[in-house]
Amino acid sequence: MEKNTITFNGMPTDTFIEKSSARIVYLLGKQRKLGYHDNPPVAAVVNGELKSLQTEIPENAVIDLVYLNSKEGRTAYRKTLCFLLSYASTVVYPDRTLLVGHSLGDGYYFSYKNKEKPDIDKLKKVMEKAIEDDLIVDIETLSASQALTYVEKMKLKDTEKLLKTRNDGAYTFNRIGSALSVSYEPLLPSLKLLEVWDIMEYGGGILLRYPQSRDKGKIQPFQDNPLLFKVFEETKEKSKILDVDSLGALNMKVTEGKIDEVIVLSETLQRRRFSKAAEEIKKRGGVKVAFVSGPACSGKKSSGIKLCAELKILGYTPIMFSLDDYRTGQKGVSLESLDIELLRQHVSELMEGKEVELNGLSQYDAKRLFRVNKAKMDEKTILVVEGVQTLNEKLLPSLNDDETFRVFVSALTQPCIDTMSGISTRDNRLLRRIVKECRTKGVTVSSVIESWEGIEEEEKSQLFPYQNNADIMINSALEYELGVLSTYAMPLLRSIKPEEGKAYTTARRLMAFLDLVYPIPSEKVPSDSILREFIGGSVYNLT
Repeated sequence: MEKNTITFNGMPTDTFIEKSSARIVYLLGKQRKLGYHDNPPVAAVVNGELKSLQTEIPENAVIDLVYLNSKEGRTAYRKTLCFLLSYASTVVYPDRTLLVGHSLGDGYYFSYKNKEKPDIDKLKKVMEKAIEDDLIVDIETLSASQALTYVEKMKLKDTEKLLKTRNDGAYTFNRIGSALSVSYEPLLPSLKLLEVWDIMEYGGGILLRYPQSRDKGKIQPFQDNPLLFKVFEETKEKSKILDVDSLGALNMKVTEGKIDEVIVLSETLQRRRFSKAAEEIKKRGGVKVAFVSGPACSGKKSSGIKLCAELKILGYTPIMFSLDDYRTGQKGVSLESLDIELLRQHVSELMEGKEVELNGLSQYDAKRLFRVNKAKMDEKTILVVEGVQTLNEKLLPSLNDDETFRVFVSALTQPCIDTMSGISTRDNRLLRRIVKECRTKGVTVSSVIESWEGIEEEEKSQLFPYQNNADIMINSALEYELGVLSTYAMPLLRSIKPEEGKAYTTARRLMAFLDLVYPIPSEKVPSDSILREFIGGSVYNLT
């Protein structure tokens, strides 16, 4: 009988298992009854790829366990919670279709297709009973015809569209009871680990809440984020207009030759948001400084320029600054990384009507990005200041609220993968960053991926606490952009080799996701699109 050899957590073992006869959970031993607070293994990296613990052990496998408290482990925890809610919904409401929503603070927002009101208590009881019974989260394979029959029967329209744009002979599904969901990333092996969670009614739908990484032992007090919810709801309506609220729908637009219309309408609808921001500034009167903030790779520079263009149309003479202009060379995006005294001096002098010299500021290593050499304000001038810290009141404390207008820009990916699986906005921004950094700085893909987690962690303290200071939030993600980004990102991701460790695992995960997306030629992207900030060819001066 042919045998497998196993390298387990970096150590060769004398465990020999018959080929394709066992799964990782059995290698671990079913007798290991570790709980949530024991930081148990919840997934595994098998030969460099992230896999479920239910994965059959391949020949000569190198297995590294993924633990609950790791980033990948927390993702598996959250996705399992989402699937559990979907399972509960099939029990409580077998004739309804629960639609996966978007992340919202420490939770995910769900709603029913026909806007039916949920009974939170009933759903919660079914979820609690499934956890009490320690139901297994199993994986199984269905042929293409079986998969289509199931999703049609369950009226999972977005999943049906995606499968119809694929030509796989079979699909892997996760299962809880009689509920099935196409498997894209690992879930927990059983439900007993789901100890900390909650659900509540919100916005006519359901908010499924999970513990934050800073305190994994409990759910934090609810903090509403109405601005973020509003922009997600607006974006959802926009996707309905474009008929691209899922990857399957987007793929169909490509095959039907209708992607040009999607691109034109997507860009037009986004432009309207900047026009609305400019109109709000004019309506307020007295605004002298407009701030544009957002996380990494949200398109802040392009957004700032677009806002300037809309202000010009309304008769203003905008002057754009970037906080990058004031960087001291210190790493990070905190206030301490800026020559904040120089910034405050410039803004103060401009507000007093003085002319300010903005060139010749090369005493620091960072390249200056001022777009004018001299600046002077009059009654029609508005400063547009772009940068991560621009929503922080401590940046320019001398300004009054009636003199400022704050815009928060973020790439909030609206299309879902299918009916039951969403797309991470963080992955969208990471793909943007990979494409841009490798194009403009000649860095390796691995270095971009390895630095990404640190960037996200810094944003948690330096950006997101201030996002509700914004007067308006604009979604910089375009419904069609993943198809364009995939044509640039896939070759870059393929260049990462197994020996590059965690970067390789991330690359393989992103490649599996992008393989679901039909490519869209970059030539179709308008030269003034925010997407051009990342793929190149922008009409704007972004250097």
